[in-house]
Amino acid sequence: MSLYEHTIIVKQSHSADQLKSLKTKYSKIIEKNEGEIIKIDDWGLLNLSHEINKNKKGNYIHFKLKGNSLTVSELEKNEKIDKNLLRFLTVRVKKFDLDKDYFKQENNSRK
Repeated sequence: MSLYEHTIIVKQSHSADQLKSLKTKYSKIIEKNEGEIIKIDDWGLLNLSHEINKNKKGNYIHFKLKGNSLTVSELEKNEKIDKNLLRFLTVRVKKFDLDKDYFKQENNSRK
């Protein structure tokens, strides 16, 4: 099994309940296709570098998963037809960095 990091960007107008249902939907697709979810990070509502379909912001959800090419292709096939998503990206990695939280605000500000 290979290791993958998969990020989806959901439209900014979605509520917390809708985001939770999308996480559940894609988690089930991964598990149904012989994949294993290691970690799911909700990065929150972030600015996009450029406007996509009249959206200036997007809700980012990041999956760290183990799977094979069938798992990834089935996941991406479902995401291509999902009207709730703006973009998605899958990257194969050699190992996961589970210790660092890149989007956590640090209270220690140095002067």
